[in-house]
Amino acid sequence: MSERKRRQAQQRQSSSSLYERYKDALRRGHVAALRGRLELAMEAYGEAASIATDRALPHAAIGGILVRMGRIPEALEAYDRALALAARDETALRGRAEALRSLGRRMEAAETLDRLAEVLDRQGKVPDACDAARRALELAESKERRRYVEALADRLRALPGDEAAQRSLTQVMRFLQPPAPPPTSDATPEAAVTDEHAVAEAIAVEEPAPEAEPEPAEPEPEPEPEPEPEPEPDGVLLAAAAEEALAAGDVAAAREGLLAAAAAYRRNGRSFAAIDSCYLALAIAPADVDLHVMLAEIYLESGWRAPAIDKLLLLGRLAELDEDPATRDRLCLLVKDRLPDEPRLADLCA
Repeated sequence: MSERKRRQAQQRQSSSSLYERYKDALRRGHVAALRGRLELAMEAYGEAASIATDRALPHAAIGGILVRMGRIPEALEAYDRALALAARDETALRGRAEALRSLGRRMEAAETLDRLAEVLDRQGKVPDACDAARRALELAESKERRRYVEALADRLRALPGDEAAQRSLTQVMRFLQPPAPPPTSDATPEAAVTDEHAVAEAIAVEEPAPEAEPEPAEPEPEPEPEPEPEPEPDGVLLAAAAEEALAAGDVAAAREGLLAAAAAYRRNGRSFAAIDSCYLALAIAPADVDLHVMLAEIYLESGWRAPAIDKLLLLGRLAELDEDPATRDRLCLLVKDRLPDEPRLADLCA
C-alpha cells in the first residue's frame, strides 16, 4: 500500500472513531436527560460538542437542559450557538423562541417563530408551519403575520384527508375566529315594551281557537331526579394538591396529582398548562413512560409534529437500551395511529 493510501485509510479510521465517540456522547446525554440527571447530561452533551465542533445538535440539547435547570439566559446563549452553526435548526429555533418568551421578550420570540415557520413551510410541513406562525401572531400581532397565518390556513383546508392538517386548522381557526360575545341589548324600555306587544300579537294571530278543556287526567308520578354528575376536576386544584403532597414528601402522590392535572388541562384544551404539569412531574419522575407518552400526544394534538417525533425517537432509544418491549409496543401503537407515514419513525417499529 502506498503512503498516500495508508494516510487516507488512517484518516477514515480516525473519522469513524470520532463519529462513534460523538454518537456515544450524545447517547449518554439523551439517557441522562431522560432520567433527570441534568448535570451528567450537560457533561455528555458538552463532550459531544467538543468532538464535533461543527454540529448544532449538542448545543441545542444543552439549551434544553439549561431550560430545565431554570438557567434561561444561558439556554438562550446555547441556542444561539446552535443557530450560528445551523441557522435553520428546528430544535434550536423552537428552544430560542420559548426561552425568549419566558424572559418576556415577546417580539424577539415572535420573530424567531417567524423563522421557524418559514423553515417548516419550505420543508412542506404545513401544519407545523401554521402552528409556529399562529404562536408568533399570538405573541405579537401584525397584519403581515395575520395574512401569513390565514394563507397557511387556506392551504390546510386543501388537505382534507390529512389528520395533522385538520388538527392544526382547528387550532388556528379558534384563534382567528374566537367565539362572538353574547349579544347585549341597548333597547330602551319603550322599545322593549313595543317588542313584547309585537310578539304577543304575532302569537295571538298564529294561535288556533281554544278547544274544550279535556277532563283532567290522573297526575302521573314525577320521575326520580337523576343524580347531579360529578364536576370535572380542575387542573389548578389538582396541581395545588400535588404541590402540597410534594411539600409533605409524598413523591408518588405528587406525581399522580401532576399527571391528573395535566390530563384535566388537556381535556379543557389548555395545552401549555398541561405541558407545564408534565414537565413538573418529569422533575420528580424523569423516566416515567406515561408522562413522556402524554407529552408526545399533547404535542401532536397541538400540531407540534417535530417535537413529538423527537420525543418518540428518544423514548424508543431508551426502550431499546433498557430492553423494554412494553414501552416499545406503546410507542408503536401511537406511531401507527398518529404518524404512520413518518419515515424517521419507520425503524422504531420495524
